[in-house]
Amino acid sequence: MKPTGTDPRILSLAAEVAKSPEQNVPVILLKLKEIINNTPLGSSELKKIKQDIYCYDLIQYCLLVLSQDCSRIQGGWTTISQLTQILSHCCVGLEPGEDAEEFYNELLPSAAENFLVLGRRLQTCFINAAKGEEKDELLHSFQIVTDSLFWLLGGHVQLIQNVLQSDHFLRLLQTDNVQIGSTVMTMLQNILQINRSKRTKALLKLNKEKEEEHRRLQLQLQRQRAMRLSRELRLSMLEIVHPGQVEKYNREIEEKSALIIQKHWRGYRERRNFRQQRPSLTEYKAAVILQRATLKFLEKCRKKKKLFAPWQGLQDLTDARRVELKQQVDEYLRRHPSSQMSDVTSRELHSQAQEQLQHYLMGRALEERAQQHREALMAQISTNIEQLMKAPSLKEAEGKEPELFLSRSRPVAAKAKQAHLTTLKHIQAPWWKKLGEEAGDEIYVPKDEFSVELGTLFIGGTKPP
Repeated sequence: MKPTGTDPRILSLAAEVAKSPEQNVPVILLKLKEIINNTPLGSSELKKIKQDIYCYDLIQYCLLVLSQDCSRIQGGWTTISQLTQILSHCCVGLEPGEDAEEFYNELLPSAAENFLVLGRRLQTCFINAAKGEEKDELLHSFQIVTDSLFWLLGGHVQLIQNVLQSDHFLRLLQTDNVQIGSTVMTMLQNILQINRSKRTKALLKLNKEKEEEHRRLQLQLQRQRAMRLSRELRLSMLEIVHPGQVEKYNREIEEKSALIIQKHWRGYRERRNFRQQRPSLTEYKAAVILQRATLKFLEKCRKKKKLFAPWQGLQDLTDARRVELKQQVDEYLRRHPSSQMSDVTSRELHSQAQEQLQHYLMGRALEERAQQHREALMAQISTNIEQLMKAPSLKEAEGKEPELFLSRSRPVAAKAKQAHLTTLKHIQAPWWKKLGEEAGDEIYVPKDEFSVELGTLFIGGTKPP
């Protein structure tokens, strides 16, 4: 079945091959090289061109040409080597479709065998050649054939076994010529690397399959163990349950099982629905965000337009309406006459307003300074309280830690010192003054003793003159 939408270049080339004599076919087939080289490598267009070449039997024509005598072909070994390049590039990456069995089982092995036969023939011609230029041309053609064979094997690794078991390949290895032998050994090394990578991939694939099979068996074993444990637990429960309650017990177990199954199924269904609805929910949220931003932007534009829009005056105001509005204004002025004020009174009111404003501004400045002072004092007190709360007890204090109990406020320090001295004086008092006190009672110090020498303290942050 011929493909639809065939490249016109392939159609014209196939028609030319069908109409031309046999000796002109190899030169016509060389036009395939230009078509393949002008198409991007790895593109879908190149795959389509290869399918068209295969469907119109141009690959089979190339195989037939390779099996012919070189002396009957125009261009000789140069044409033959170029046809091997075309054949290898057309076979690699080709999807034969319905003729896959024929392509893989017949065409590819035949192509590899023809490449080896051509290599044998070039080897013989190279050894028998006398001229240096002719030997160089034959060696170049031989290298092109080996490169084409390696390209074919790289795309179809299953042909490596056929090549390594071929008698023609063994004969190529048994050559005494250094140049031919070097080229063949390089190809053999590349083939072995491809084969090794193939085996590595096969081993990796096999190991992966084994791991998957092992996980599957482990999962099956876990399920069997869970089922066995469930059945053993159920049997143990049946042994405990009274025979008359067995049916009721089984019904309860069935209901619980049904609830568990329903719970898991509903959870799975909701998660699946949520994953399906997530794109639409994302679109809805995005639309809401865009609408909100758009509405805010339009509202700002309307506000700016109203703010900076010039006054357009009254619209559609008739003469009768103007007369009516003028009468209303005159009536209002007649009922509310404006008070007359002299210039002297206006100046006095202005000076009074200025004095009150100045007084207010000065008072506000003082109030702000007082507020700042209060905030600074509150911050200092908060800092002192925080330090005292974090400080260790006097019994555990070491080194410079007692300095944390010192206050930077002189009134506070003086008050603390006076209280400390008063407490020591009370402790050192005679025993008969403490007869009414108990061991757990707090020390009572009269308030008048605390107020001693407090008159000498300064308050407000400055010392008295």
